[in-house]
Parts: sequence; C-alpha cells; structure tokens
Amino acid sequence: MTEPTLALIAFLFPLAYSPGPGNLFFAANGARFGFRATVPANIGYHLATWIVTCALGLGFSALAAQAGMLLGLLKWLGSAYVLLLAWRFLRAGALQGAAAARPAGFADGALLLVLNPKAYVIIALMFTQFLGGGDAAATGPVVWIATVFTLNNMLAFVLWTLLGDRLAAGFRQDIAARRLNTVLGAMLAAVAFWMLAA
Repeated sequence: MTEPTLALIAFLFPLAYSPGPGNLFFAANGARFGFRATVPANIGYHLATWIVTCALGLGFSALAAQAGMLLGLLKWLGSAYVLLLAWRFLRAGALQGAAAARPAGFADGALLLVLNPKAYVIIALMFTQFLGGGDAAATGPVVWIATVFTLNNMLAFVLWTLLGDRLAAGFRQDIAARRLNTVLGAMLAAVAFWMLAA
C-alpha cells in the first residue's frame, strides 16, 4: 500500500467511522431489519458513492462549486427524505411484524447518497487534498481515490449495521420493539435536521 493511500485512509477514517447520517441510517436499519436486509441499500449507497465520486473527481466538482443553489436544494430534499424514513420507523411495530414496515432497498441507499450535500463537500475536500492540480483529468488516480473512499465507507457502514443488528437482539417483543423504533425514528429525524444545519 502506497504512502498516499495510507494518508487517504487516515484522512477518511474519522469521517467514515464516527456517527454520521449514513452510519446512523444503516445502524437503524440493521437494528430494525437485521444485517441481511440492509445489503441492497448498502450496495445502492456505495455504487452511487463510487459513481458520484468518480464524476466529481473527473471535473464536475467545478460545476458543483458554482451551483450553490443545487447544493441547497439537495440539502432540503435529503433532509425531507430522511425525515420520511424516520416517520416509517416511528409508525412501525414489532421487529418481526408490521407488514407496512420494509427495509431500505437499493434505491433508498442510492438516494441517501445522492441527496446528501455533506457527501459532496467531503468528496470535494478529499480531491483537493489527494489529487494534485496537474492530475485533475487523470482517470487512474481519480478511480483509485474513489475506490478507496467507497470501500472504506462500506466497511464502516457494515460495522455500524452489525452494531445495530446486535443491539436489536433484545427487542423482539412488541412493546420493546416500539420503544426501539421510537428511538431509531428520533435518531433518523435528528440526522435529517443535522443535514439541514450543515
């Protein structure tokens, strides 16, 4: 592993493993539906991460930087979407029941990334630090950075999802499950407001 890659991982570590919107979203879904049920959303989120990161790294970041209104719109849409997900948790019943409840799917994961303006800020910051000015059009370095970034995030989300899944083991009865769902819904609502405040 090269020195720039190690530096990139060190830069990304606190961003990827500390509690943030993506981690809390997957921890909540892991707690509600179990690890396996979150796999489609995880794939959707990280495929979108890799595509968006490559696109920004290949020059679209300049366009995004000039489109402040677009980032503002994404902030509102992303927050509204996470609030919708929080509402679903608040209305859910027991962990093994509630036909209306469903785990987040592939599209939910992809939308979570696409509508998260914080992701764009982190990606732009990452490229300013780890992609030299002369490499702005270099496909190889951009793809490598995007891949390291995506895999690092995926590992963090898997760990947070497993943590949520383990947490839920004691909440299989309806009353306890409703309490857990209330906490998880409130947590996701807080994430939505956190996204708005950023």
